[in-house]
Amino acid sequence: MTPTVSVVMAAYNGAALLPETLRSLEAQTFTDWELVVVDDCSADGSFELLRDWPDPRVRALRSPANGGPVRARNLALEHARGRYVAGLDHDDLCRPDRLRRQVAYLETHNDVVALGTAAAFLEDGRRRTPNDAPNTTPALIEWLLRIENPLVWSTMMIRTDVAKRLRPFTRTDRLYAEDFDLYNRLLAHGRIARLDAVLLDYRIHGAAASQRFTATMHEGAERTLLEIHEPLFGADAPAAAALIVRHLMLFEPVPDRATLAALGDAVARAQAHFLATRPVDAEDARLIRWETARRWTRVGRTALRSGALSLADLWAVRPPELGLGLAGVEALLTSRAVGAARRLRRTLGRTIAGQTLAA
Repeated sequence: MTPTVSVVMAAYNGAALLPETLRSLEAQTFTDWELVVVDDCSADGSFELLRDWPDPRVRALRSPANGGPVRARNLALEHARGRYVAGLDHDDLCRPDRLRRQVAYLETHNDVVALGTAAAFLEDGRRRTPNDAPNTTPALIEWLLRIENPLVWSTMMIRTDVAKRLRPFTRTDRLYAEDFDLYNRLLAHGRIARLDAVLLDYRIHGAAASQRFTATMHEGAERTLLEIHEPLFGADAPAAAALIVRHLMLFEPVPDRATLAALGDAVARAQAHFLATRPVDAEDARLIRWETARRWTRVGRTALRSGALSLADLWAVRPPELGLGLAGVEALLTSRAVGAARRLRRTLGRTIAGQTLAA
């Protein structure tokens, strides 16, 4: 019998974490699912664990050669039989109502081709829930995909017929940014929505691929943003894409006022163009401006805390509709104090080093 949902997973050396992930699937209130998991030639017994798992809904395949998570996930999709495909990495945990709520939403929103949820981050036994938008609309998701990745792969559910139209499903040249690239390509087929309920625990640990391959992810994200922004920015698109990835996606501190001005100009131009060309209502426009200003606040506070910029720099660089963001005076002053302390430490460190060399 064909299941409603095919959960697709790429697994590699995950034997220590897989049992808890599998049990989180078995605890789902929606039971009409299969797990299609492709083991990418693990050396820790992961494939044997999956092959021998007693639940018949778990279908384990093995890659003929180690080819990485993108190829393994694409192979899993080829074997998916469900009406919907749900993403899940081997180390993440579904909340019990995840599949039921996503299926119910997609059954009643025919214009939506992919649906994510909010996620909590699980690290060293502690859960942290990000301060995300209180009301995430498809228009907000579409905008945010132009400046960041607002979706967690392990929360995603996609209509299978749409997923299988993409050739390939995820692209190997966007490794570790393949999900970000996928979401932007899915927008050509329909809308992407997100449930604001936390329905997944996303594990953060040193072995996670996203923690180990930041440079590769950086490059893949830049290539995707270049494709998105080239029609607007033309020859300036590579520089704009690089700025957005470094300072909005990877949270690197802006190093100087000129860089801050260039980043602000790129974001403000992209936002103005989006609002002028996309069918957004007044509430969507308000949300988009608000959430963009929140991110500009983070850019400013990060730069202040690093000691690279001053309050005068933030005041001098106030892009249209961004200003100083939404940070209160106390928050900015706190960030400035942290930055001043860091500058002082760096100065003292250089002085001590110079004295040591002189001696």
